[in-house]
Amino acid sequence: MATFHFELVSPERIAFAGEVDQVDIPGAEGDFGVFAGHAPLISLLRPGVVTVYKGGEETKLVVLGGLAEVGPGGLTLLADVATSIEDVDRAALQAQIAAMEERVKQMEQGSTLDREITRLDHLKMLDLHLQGTAMH
Repeated sequence: MATFHFELVSPERIAFAGEVDQVDIPGAEGDFGVFAGHAPLISLLRPGVVTVYKGGEETKLVVLGGLAEVGPGGLTLLADVATSIEDVDRAALQAQIAAMEERVKQMEQGSTLDREITRLDHLKMLDLHLQGTAMH
């Protein structure tokens, strides 16, 4: 299988850099996979799990938003937050969800409320995914 270069970068550090076989990404419009030779693409990221496939092994990383760019040099994810799935602080994530739920209750109707509810839903789905991962 052909490989390509992949980097996952957050403001704190480079979370991953290397040659990979495939990367599955939580895009704002839905999940998508990238292989070598993928057409150029730019997509927003939603909170979720990035799965990296390399030499028959999987690595799972959590992102909390950002930007994906596929180009001739490979794939780059510029993430707001990026961490390994094992290092996610579920208590902090659940506290963030609870705080957002309270904030949403106080907001007026409109596009800002709609965006906040969408982000809240994504964080809840991430928490459910992490709960399922912890059970295996």
